[in-house]
Amino acid sequence: MPLRLTNHSLSRRRWLCQSAALGAGLLLAGNIGLAAEPTAVVHSLKTISHQPELYYGWPTLTRRKNGELLVVWSGSREGHVCPFGRVEMMSSQDDGQTWTWDRVLLDLPIDDRDAGVLETAQGTILVTTFSSLAYDDYYLKKMSGDKPAVKPYPEEKMRRWLSAHNRINEEQRQGLLGTWMLRSTDGGLTFSAPYRVPLNSPHGPIQLADGRLLYPGKELWTESKRIGVAESRDDGATWNWLAEIPTRSGDSVARGYHELHGVEAADGTIIVHIRNHNTNHTGETLQTESKDGGKTWSEPHPIGVWGLPSFLNRLQDGRLLMTYGYRRKPFGNQARVSADNGQTWSEALTISDDGASGDLGYPSTVQLADGSLLTVWYELTKDSPRAVLRQAHWELK
Repeated sequence: MPLRLTNHSLSRRRWLCQSAALGAGLLLAGNIGLAAEPTAVVHSLKTISHQPELYYGWPTLTRRKNGELLVVWSGSREGHVCPFGRVEMMSSQDDGQTWTWDRVLLDLPIDDRDAGVLETAQGTILVTTFSSLAYDDYYLKKMSGDKPAVKPYPEEKMRRWLSAHNRINEEQRQGLLGTWMLRSTDGGLTFSAPYRVPLNSPHGPIQLADGRLLYPGKELWTESKRIGVAESRDDGATWNWLAEIPTRSGDSVARGYHELHGVEAADGTIIVHIRNHNTNHTGETLQTESKDGGKTWSEPHPIGVWGLPSFLNRLQDGRLLMTYGYRRKPFGNQARVSADNGQTWSEALTISDDGASGDLGYPSTVQLADGSLLTVWYELTKDSPRAVLRQAHWELK
């Protein structure tokens, strides 16, 4: 396999090290052969949401130690932005062949978005979300007054939205803006009340080998809107800000960095991917690394991947997998593999490419006991009036 470099500059020392490693591999090629480029074989694609009349958004899938699958999402929605979003969950005992009915975990009087889920090493289930008033800022406020900035919705829709919006007053609505976590210590039978955490990302925190939980994300309702990592040393009950991730020269964090996710590689490197909307490499995934358990981070750099946001896994064989939405034709979801702890990534592998528009993505992936992979994402399809949850069963070859 030819040596493939990421887009960021390499030092002379690193180049020499990689060249030496490649040379050693070539010496062995006659006996063991060079590793082939990975390919994806998709076995099935299907819709798994139960109520097509409702909009399902931004899911996260996890696999518990007992094999149970959990998927959470923002449900009961009318659209991408609306006042009705709430955090919902369903489970599967048969590797995604069948799913239980939707269960409501959180329904604040304002919009609950982007649900993440993780089972910790101790068996605790953590669910994350954030609350939003975007439906008011971008729509209702602009539709009000004698000279509305945008055309008001039809009367029936306005009545629905306003009745939901006016369940509480403005002071109460502002007080509910936040980044939230729910916690279950009984296998998901019951969950705690929501409690505030320092930051948010769509897919939530990760477990580290040393037992800590690490949450890469972004501050949403602060002046600075920093990106960084928070850590928990008590199984997710409390969280403390650990470190800020630096900003690439010329970039804006507030406007340009969003929706982080992380993974710990086999060599202990912690890798975090960032959704980038700065002018430089806009629409691409940026990567940052920590070699000291999350205390310090490298400057974010491109890895040659257009698509976002990224979800990261460490596979059974130690390789890393990233899955991400691809919001240009052919609309769908893609994956890439790293066999060198995130230093380089393979060419794109297609999980799905039959999307109707860019209103899709946020794929998350688990590896099943047999080594195959299951990916879940949301998508506004040609055949459904609102976005649904879709699932792919596939494997790497």
